[in-house]
Amino acid sequence: MEDGIVTDKSALLNFKKSVAIDPEDALGNWNETPHICDWNGVSCSQDRVIWLDLKGKHLQGAISPFLSNLSSLRLLDLSDNSFQGPIPSELGNLVSLEELSLRGNAVQEQVPESFGALINLRYIDLSKNYLKGQLPPSLFYNCTSLQYIDLSNNFFIGPIPLDIGNRLPSLENLYLYLNQLNSTIPTSLSNSSMMTELDLENNFLSGGLPSEIVRHMPMLKVLHLSNNHLTSDDGNTNLAPFFRAISNLTHLEELELAGNGLGGQLPSIIGLLHVNLSQIHLEDNLIHGVIPPNIANLSNLTLLNLSSNLLNGTIPSELSLLPKLERLCLSNNLLQGSIPSSLSKLSHLGLLDLSMNRLSNSIPTSLQNLTQLRQLLLNDNLLSGSIPPSLGKCVNLEVLDLSHNRLNGTIPVEVASLDSMSFYFNLSNNLLTGPVPLELSKMDKVRAIDLSSNNFNGEIPPTLGSCEEVELINLSRNDIQGTVPGTLGSLVNLKVLDLSSNSLSGDIPSSLQKCHSLIQLNISFNNFSGPIPTGGIFYNLTVDSFEGNPLLCGRLTTCHSKKKTTLHSGKYLLSLVSVISTLAFVITICCVVGYKNIRRRSIFRRKEGLSSKSDPELRSKYPRITYRELVEATNGFEPSKLIGSGGYGRVYKGVLGDGTLVAVKVN
Repeated sequence: MEDGIVTDKSALLNFKKSVAIDPEDALGNWNETPHICDWNGVSCSQDRVIWLDLKGKHLQGAISPFLSNLSSLRLLDLSDNSFQGPIPSELGNLVSLEELSLRGNAVQEQVPESFGALINLRYIDLSKNYLKGQLPPSLFYNCTSLQYIDLSNNFFIGPIPLDIGNRLPSLENLYLYLNQLNSTIPTSLSNSSMMTELDLENNFLSGGLPSEIVRHMPMLKVLHLSNNHLTSDDGNTNLAPFFRAISNLTHLEELELAGNGLGGQLPSIIGLLHVNLSQIHLEDNLIHGVIPPNIANLSNLTLLNLSSNLLNGTIPSELSLLPKLERLCLSNNLLQGSIPSSLSKLSHLGLLDLSMNRLSNSIPTSLQNLTQLRQLLLNDNLLSGSIPPSLGKCVNLEVLDLSHNRLNGTIPVEVASLDSMSFYFNLSNNLLTGPVPLELSKMDKVRAIDLSSNNFNGEIPPTLGSCEEVELINLSRNDIQGTVPGTLGSLVNLKVLDLSSNSLSGDIPSSLQKCHSLIQLNISFNNFSGPIPTGGIFYNLTVDSFEGNPLLCGRLTTCHSKKKTTLHSGKYLLSLVSVISTLAFVITICCVVGYKNIRRRSIFRRKEGLSSKSDPELRSKYPRITYRELVEATNGFEPSKLIGSGGYGRVYKGVLGDGTLVAVKVN
């Protein structure tokens, strides 16, 4: 016995050496001082190590093959660490091992064939690793005591071993989801009569729904077959045989068949499934026809997902008879008519998704009774009328999407002030009017606000700067006026800001340069003016972000100098008025004085004219030259004819019509 404990101690110390990083000092007391059975994670029986539980210690390194010397080990749990490399084949020597978990590491390569020797193994969990290759036949064929197998979330390929059900009669839980397994579901699983949970979703399995297999699993609680390539009966047109097969499964709680492309109508027999059923996932298939009203018989149903099918008709009002329903998803179908007001009776409803249908008429005011509602998705329908103010009573609402409808009127204050909104608030592509509500500032946890493509007017409320967590604001394609409040630049989480196609004016706020989180900005097709900022987000933006703003300059056109831009300033206009007034006064004085001088000269010339009549010699000595002749002689007083200037005036050189050179003085 003493030799055994020495061997175990040596094995554990060698394991410790293979651990490169131990951030929590989980192996800190693995030394000579305490007894080995007192080491962290170690349990003993009769002086032999029987348990090694080190899950979740964030250990990094390799799994040491020396662990195979712990010959009495019954439990080995190294899950949720960061071990790498292959699984040592030597672990196949742990013949006493009953439970093995390496879940949530980074182990690679294949599952050792030596695991087929673990004949006492009841539980094995190798999920969430990087294992590959085919599922090890020796594990499935030789370890006949296995009750729990989880090899999910790896990279296994190929088929599920055909004889699995015959070899593992005690198998209760089989999880092979999120791999790359193909072929059909082995019919031998019908012999696994103790099966409670079968999860094969997210593979490439083909063939028909396993009606005959699950019929023989009376203990089955969970059946997950989503996201494969399974088909219904009669050439993928008949779902009735499968639902008839599971109608006798009295323990069935979860049914997931989503994403297979299943065809056919929902048979009325669905209402005869056992009342224990709590979840139905049939989304992403090709199911057509109406929703059977008798589905309301499943009174314990908490989730019903029929999204992304070809369902038509109306939403059955009988769904209101599902008192425990928490999630109802009917999106992306061909459903018509009104939203039943009776849905307001679903007092536990947290998610209501009726988006992408052909629903019409108004939003029922009775939805105010859904006080537990967290997500309301009615987008992409034909809904009309106004947004009910009563929605403001859904005080737990985190997501509201009413986009792509025909809603009109204003945003009710009661809805705009929902401070519970923490994901997105989307009213885009409607006919809504009025100003953007100031009360949106109450949404201090919302991540996205989209009011684009409506008829909103008024100004952007500066209070939007209080939406501290917002990452997206889209107010594009409205008729919003005024300036952009500088408070938007203080939104430290803002990534996308779209204000395009509005009537905004003024300068682009320089505060947006300091919004370091901003990665998309669109202010095109507005009336912005002035220079485009150059720092922050503006450094990387393309011209498309600014086009349609003819008064902007910097990136699109050269900005005028500051001196020239003062021509439009108020100070310049005041100075201009003052100068013009002064000039008008001076000109008036000059005109009065000039008039007096002209009159005086006129009188003098009349007197001079009388005396000149008696002196003809004087008149002929100085010929009369008209002003027009002087203009022609100097080419309109052309600067090149200028020969002198000073306080006496300017003197031009000229040539008269007869060739006479003259000097013309102009005062």
